[in-house]
Amino acid sequence: MKGERPRLPRASHHTRYEARGPAATRRGRGSTVQVRQNGERWRAPYATDPAATRGRLIPEAFSPTRSDFQRDRDRIIHSTAFRRLKHKTQVFVHHEGDHYRTRLTHSLEVSQIARALARALGLDEDLAEALALSHDLGHTCFGHTGEDALHACMAAYGGFDHNAQALRIVTRLERRYAGFDGLNLTWETLEGLVKHNGPLLDASGAPVPCYAESGIPAAVLEYNAVNDLELSRFAGPEAQGAALADDIAYDAHDLDDGLRAGLFDLADLATVPFLKGLLDEIDALHPGLEPSRKIHELARRVITRFVEDVIRESEARLARLAAGSVGDIRAASEPVIAFSPAIATADADIKRFLFARMYRHREVMAVRAKAATIVGDLFAAFLADPARMPEEWSDGLKGASEARIARRIADYIAGMTDTYAVLEHGRLFPVTPNLHWSPPSRGLPLTEP
Repeated sequence: MKGERPRLPRASHHTRYEARGPAATRRGRGSTVQVRQNGERWRAPYATDPAATRGRLIPEAFSPTRSDFQRDRDRIIHSTAFRRLKHKTQVFVHHEGDHYRTRLTHSLEVSQIARALARALGLDEDLAEALALSHDLGHTCFGHTGEDALHACMAAYGGFDHNAQALRIVTRLERRYAGFDGLNLTWETLEGLVKHNGPLLDASGAPVPCYAESGIPAAVLEYNAVNDLELSRFAGPEAQGAALADDIAYDAHDLDDGLRAGLFDLADLATVPFLKGLLDEIDALHPGLEPSRKIHELARRVITRFVEDVIRESEARLARLAAGSVGDIRAASEPVIAFSPAIATADADIKRFLFARMYRHREVMAVRAKAATIVGDLFAAFLADPARMPEEWSDGLKGASEARIARRIADYIAGMTDTYAVLEHGRLFPVTPNLHWSPPSRGLPLTEP
């Protein structure tokens, strides 16, 4: 019927990402057939609608030119915390090579994949992009090493969690606007940010396993008390897609960075069945291909296969759910945007390989230990004398409880770039650990000869 929204195809139908045709076929009632071209924008009934947003904690006038989700994205990009990602470690400390990923380049790659998923599935691309760009705002200097070290320092004061820290940044710590602290983002963006890894509570209201021992971070509970984020329900589809885009991006780029850094060889990847299949395909199509090009061909295939799998699997789950609204997705008993079992296994295999061969490589671990020392030293120095922090951070702490002082110190350290943390340590201590390590890069060319 003319004007009727097209239904989602059955999982067996060909999508525009498959080889049999350039467009997806969407069937309406009767014999009506609607065809979308590759990459065409469309909005599914289960997409999060910016016109139906639950709004902002502090009401604001609407923009005449941008949706609320576009404004969220723009505020994130213009935030101080986002700019600092440029010099925050992904795996390698930033000065180890100009070609290795940082938190900023990682976030951009996640954003590209999240938008691709959103467009294919008819979701709101601007919300997906906002969530992708903001998901790492709460990370400390020195990557997960910095987070682990800061969490240990904060053990007696509620610990440290980078997702909770991202919430603190966008609701309290960014101070740019006249009418409010933070960025005053929409409910939907905050929900997706907090539930990046899924619901925080189970159906009974108890913390999910990853929070069973430590409990839900205080920052999340405090904010949730004034703006209920429905912690026991799944986030909307854009948030689920952004979380998978995060997995896809770091699987692909950590393989790329690890190979270029010489932490492992292409031949080592044959122990991962999924990667062996891709390498065999590359060898068959391009025999004798030079290593630098082979690495890129591998990374792009990982991204492509994972993205196409998410689209197929999500279409099948959406069809089974018969989702007619974003509320149906939030109320589902499992994620609706997801990997198939086969690709979920491949993802887990890649992560196990990277953990053993990259994240726990002896050279990386040596730098991690030194970075942890820097974070621990800074925390101890500031706790002993908060006045050692800049005035804007130490102001108002006279007579404060030790827990409040510790949280302020954690906010300060978490916001540091790698470079600034090293400089602060050099200001306070006579000797600062040397974090420099130059990966051999296997002689692979990184630029045109």
